[in-house]
Amino acid sequence: LLILGKGGEGHAGGDLTDTMIFVSVSLKDKSISLISIPRDIWIPEIRAKVNSAYYWGKEQPERGGGLNFAKETVSTVLGQPTHYALVVDFSVFEKVVDAIGGIDVNVEKSFTDTKYPIAGREDDPCGGDKEFKCRYETLHFVQGKQFMDGETALKFVRSRNGDNNENTDLAREARQQKVISAIKTKVLFWRTFLNPKKDLALFRVLKSSIETDIDLSSGLVLVRRFILSQGKIAPFVFPEEFLTSPPKSQKYDYQYVFVPRYDNWEEIQKWINSLLQ
Repeated sequence: LLILGKGGEGHAGGDLTDTMIFVSVSLKDKSISLISIPRDIWIPEIRAKVNSAYYWGKEQPERGGGLNFAKETVSTVLGQPTHYALVVDFSVFEKVVDAIGGIDVNVEKSFTDTKYPIAGREDDPCGGDKEFKCRYETLHFVQGKQFMDGETALKFVRSRNGDNNENTDLAREARQQKVISAIKTKVLFWRTFLNPKKDLALFRVLKSSIETDIDLSSGLVLVRRFILSQGKIAPFVFPEEFLTSPPKSQKYDYQYVFVPRYDNWEEIQKWINSLLQ
C-alpha cells in the first residue's frame, strides 16, 4: 500500500506528493512495516523527482492516472509490488489529528525554523522587504514529549528549514514517522477506539477526503490487520548510505536530488527485502 500526502489547493505544487510512505501488511505475523520514501529521488524515465509521479499520472492519461503511475514508479525503486494507493492532502492530516483529540509526540531534539511558509502569502511583496519576511513564521519545538493539535502536528512534519540538522528530507521523514506512530497509538487506545463520537468524526474526515483505489472488501481486511497488529508497526527511513546528492547540473535540471549511491536500486531493494521477510 502506498500512502501519498500532497499540499492540495492553495499550495504551490498542490499535486506534488511530498510525503510518500510504502506500507507492507504481513498476512503471516500480523505486523506492519512503514517505509518513508525520500521525495527528492530522481526518476530518469520522467526526468523528474519521485514526488511528481502522481502529478504526471494525472496530467498524462496514457500513464494510467495519478495513483497508478505513482505505484508503478515506487515499485521500480523498491522492487516490491504495490497493490493499492491512497492520497490525502495535508489539510486532511490536520483534521484527522483533531478528530481523535490531538496526539502526544516525542520530539527527539529541539529545533527552530525561521522560514516556515505561511499559506496564502507565497506572493506577498511584503511592502518591498527584499527578504520577504512577511511570508514566513518562526516555529520552535522543544525536546521531549509534546501534546500537538492538528495544526501543530502538521507544522512539525512539514518543517524544512530547522536548525540542529532538522533541515533534511531524511530528518523530516523521521518526524513524519513519529507523528504516524502517535496517531496509531491514539487510535488504538481503547478510550479512543470505543468512543463513538470520535469514531464518527474520524470516519467522516476520511470518507470525504481520500482518493484511493482500495475496494471495500480489501479496505475492511486492511482495517482488521491494522487493529490486530497492535504494537507491531515498525517505521523505517531510507539509510543515508544508500543515497547520494550529486552537484546541481543540467542532467538533473539543476535541482537538488537523490540518486542511488551504487548507480542502481539493487542495494535498496536488498535492504527492503530483508525488512519484509
